[in-house]
Amino acid sequence: MKKEILKLEVTYLDSEEELVPNDLILLQQARQAARDAYAPYSKFRVGAAVRLANGQIIKGNNQENAAYPSGLCAERVALFYANANYPDQAVEAIAVTTQGNSKPIHEPITPCGSCRQVMAEFEKKAGRPMKVIMQGEEGMIMIINGIQTLLPFSFLDDYLLKYNS
Repeated sequence: MKKEILKLEVTYLDSEEELVPNDLILLQQARQAARDAYAPYSKFRVGAAVRLANGQIIKGNNQENAAYPSGLCAERVALFYANANYPDQAVEAIAVTTQGNSKPIHEPITPCGSCRQVMAEFEKKAGRPMKVIMQGEEGMIMIINGIQTLLPFSFLDDYLLKYNS
């Protein structure tokens, strides 16, 4: 038998004032995207903003559909758009935030499992870690460097290549 202990490094900030300017702008863009989300069913609007290596910022938000699960999460909307339009640009960072319907959300929102898997793919493609900045509508900010913190056992092309050759 073998046991392994995983250590995760997470940075917590008390307020936006602690963010470096580029990350603050990214979070503000994610907040704007959340306001514009199409979430008539859940009323849980999520916004994401992706900063590419060339400095370009791409926004995305959740897009719901009455025929669940035909909608798409904010993170994947932003990442897929970025890759479709800037395929040679690495993703440096992604900010994710939310806007509730009836009361403010004070805790950081983390990406769902599907989004984490897509983020792992984009990180692998870029060959470098992606910074992930997460916040609710206000309050504490959570930052991780590298998707391995959110998805330590991600499924990547290594498995496909290993067993398909």
